[in-house]
Amino acid sequence: MEDDFEGFAGSLNMPAVAADAVVPNDTATLPHVTRALYVGVAGNVAVEMLSGDTVVLSGAQAGAVYPLRVSKVLATGTTAGGLVALR
Repeated sequence: MEDDFEGFAGSLNMPAVAADAVVPNDTATLPHVTRALYVGVAGNVAVEMLSGDTVVLSGAQAGAVYPLRVSKVLATGTTAGGLVALR
């Protein structure tokens, strides 16, 4: 398939070009740092940011895309489901 945008430099505000299903894990990092995180089922999402900071996104909404640079989605504290790492 031809990609009309192949010659353009990528940036963080361009659409995602790849995605991975996320299984929350307290020790394993994601295979790639995210550009954004999609939440399929509402709940809390505990993440470790690219900076190393950890935070719980309380009340993350189903169907929402959160523009976060996440390196890990933690099992402890995560109640949301259907998580997808967008990159």
